[in-house]
Parts: sequence; C-alpha cells; structure tokens
Amino acid sequence: MKKVFKVVLIIIVVIVVVVGILASYIALRSIPKYTAEEIDIKVESTPARVLQGTKLASMLCRNCHYNDATQKFTGKELKEAPQFGTIHTANITQDTVAGIGKWSDGDIIYLIRTGIKPDGQYIPPYMPKLIHISDEDIYSIVAFLRSSNNWVQADNTRQPKSKPSFLTKFLITIGAAKPFDYPKEKIPASDTTDLVKWGKYISCYQLECFSCHSKDFAKNDFYTPEKSTGFFGGGNEIFNQEGKKLVTLNITMDENTGIGTWTEEQFIKAVRSGVVPNNKPALRYPMQPYSNLTDIEVKAIYVYLKTIPKLNHKVERKFD
Repeated sequence: MKKVFKVVLIIIVVIVVVVGILASYIALRSIPKYTAEEIDIKVESTPARVLQGTKLASMLCRNCHYNDATQKFTGKELKEAPQFGTIHTANITQDTVAGIGKWSDGDIIYLIRTGIKPDGQYIPPYMPKLIHISDEDIYSIVAFLRSSNNWVQADNTRQPKSKPSFLTKFLITIGAAKPFDYPKEKIPASDTTDLVKWGKYISCYQLECFSCHSKDFAKNDFYTPEKSTGFFGGGNEIFNQEGKKLVTLNITMDENTGIGTWTEEQFIKAVRSGVVPNNKPALRYPMQPYSNLTDIEVKAIYVYLKTIPKLNHKVERKFD
C-alpha cells in the first residue's frame, strides 16, 4: 500500500513540475512571428469605394483605432477585453513611420485577412480578422485608408507596445489563436436580393456581430461562426472605458431571454439609434449605434436572426 501511495505521489509531483514548466514557458514566450506573403494587388480608388470604406471603417475600425486626443486613427489603449492583456491598438494613419503609409495595398489586405503584418508580427485575437468579407468590401476599406478623410491623415503619434496576457499566449501556444489562411479564391459580394443570406453576411462576415454576442471571445469559431459557443446568445464579458464589466445581449429570438418579442421596427430602432423597446439605452460602449446601416441592412440582420436556433440564456441588464 505504501509503495502504491509513493508511486501516486511521484506521478503527481511529475505532473505538477511539467505543468509548471509549461506555464512558465507560455508566460515567458513572446508572440511568434510568421512569414507574410506578398499579395500583388493595387486597389483602384473610386468615390463609391471610398464612401463604402468610410462606412465600414466607422463601424469596424473606429472603436478601436480612433483616438479622441488626435481625432485620428492613431490608436489607443483598448480596455474592452482585458483578458487578452494590456492592449494598445496600432496607428493606421498614412504616416510613413508611425503608421501604415509605406504599406502596399496587398500588405493591408493580407493583415486584415490573416492578422500578419508585413514584418511577420502576428496580431492576436483582440483584432478581428475579416476572413469572409467580400473582396469588394476589403478594397473599399483600403480605398478609405488611402483617402483624404481626416481620420487617416498622417500623424506620427506612437502607441506603447501591447503586453499580451497569459490567456492570449496560451491560446496561441495550443493553436486556438493563430493566423488565418489567406483565401485561395475571390470572395464575391453578398446576394442582397436574399435577405437571409445578406443578413448572415453582414452579421457574421462583414461586421462580425456574433463575435461579441456569443458566449466567449476565446470560444468563437471564425471559420464557421455558427459553431461558436452560445452563438448570438450573449453573455460575453466586455468592459467600458472606465473598466466596468458589461455583458452582451442575447439577440436570438428566444421570447423569454432574447429579442423574440421585438418587432422588426423595434430592432431597427435599437441598432440604428441605440434605444430598445422600453425606451432605455440599449447600446453601451464599446458598441455604438450603427446609424450608418440602412433600414434594409438592419432588416436583413433581423430576418437572418429569425432563422438561427433560439437560446434560452438570460443576461442581466443593468442601466445606470
């Protein structure tokens, strides 16, 4: 009996040592570098693309990259997801030193698709990678970044280096967070005549609404969003600029815990103006009212949400 106990004790000690070594390795390692492919693309800037790119940037890029002090996309400290570490977003103005002024169109597109910068540095999960967005939409974003919009005019403001958390490094080490593959084929624009398909494109691929409105950032499946844990069922923990914890809303059509009792008009009003049916504020930082979306675009999202499984998941909402 004593011999068995001794063997068990040795096994436990070995396991503890191995886990300790692995944890130390993860904590001390830096984010690995990768080889960035050279993508030979030159985007033609047209008024239509700049207009669409500005619209997309106002919803996709502004929250994270807009700095109130500079009034430009010079980056800032990102406090919404502290579980990923102390994060400072990049300067993406046209400055040739602090920003992306020297990057090619292909460099920008490759980063947005994969998460890999021209120098091989990988940006972990706190930056969305738009792996399903259409080529035309991504070309529009590039056209905006090259435009005369004040948000992207050259500014040499520099941000401190980010300090990824243990969770971020762990996810990268086990392969749960790694660069995405660059698409092998062109990605066409969504079929806007089919509201379900269009709504899915906007909410899952273009704006990635599911990312925040599912249960956990770390358990999102960006290749197949529907496989994300708690898909659109809410409960994901995010933080406002004061560090106060919030939880995202369940926006499945569950009548008791989701938005199943909301009408199409009420949903459109909530998304575009930030007011829910009881006339209390619905949207709180980091989510902003999507006033740039048209009524028909929000309607498409609503129609798509009616097709996904309802989740009975109560999220406590507190209004200060």
